[in-house]
Amino acid sequence: MIILVMGVSGSGKTTIGKLLADSLEWEFSDADTFHSPENIEKMRRGIPLSEDDRIPWLQDLQTAIKHWLQENKNVVLACSALKDSYRQFLVLDKERIKLVYLKGSYELIKMRLQERSNHYMSEKLLDSQFYTLEEPVDTLCMDIAQPSQIIVQNIRTALEI
Repeated sequence: MIILVMGVSGSGKTTIGKLLADSLEWEFSDADTFHSPENIEKMRRGIPLSEDDRIPWLQDLQTAIKHWLQENKNVVLACSALKDSYRQFLVLDKERIKLVYLKGSYELIKMRLQERSNHYMSEKLLDSQFYTLEEPVDTLCMDIAQPSQIIVQNIRTALEI
C-alpha cells in the first residue's frame, strides 16, 4: 500500500508522513526530493512553479509509484498533489494508494512557515499554494490543528492499518 499524504507547504506532510511511516515500519519518501535543482532554486527565490516545471517532477513521481506497486512496497509518500489532475496522474491503483489530506487554516500554515528554517518553501509561496489547491473530495481529511501523534493515530484507525 502507498499512503500519499498531501496538502499545501507547511501543512505537515513530511512530519506526519515520517511519523506514520515509522509507526507502521514502512518506507518514507518525500516528493520534494524528486524536484530538479532548477525547481528548488525557483521556489527558494519565491517563484511559483509553472505547469511545465511540474511535469517532469510528476512523471518521476509516477515512475517511483509504479516501481513501488510492482515491488509491493509499503510506502508513505509526502507530496503536495495540489490539483485533482496531479492526484489522478499519481493514483494509479485506487485500492492500493490511499490519499490523506492535511487541511489547515491559512493563518496556522503561514505561522508554521514563518517558524521554519532551512527549507526552500517560504511563506512567500503560500498564496500560490492555496490558489492552486483543489481540495480533494472523498478523501481522508485530517485537521492539522491536532497534535501530530493524534493525526497519525487517526489515519491508522481510518485506514485500518
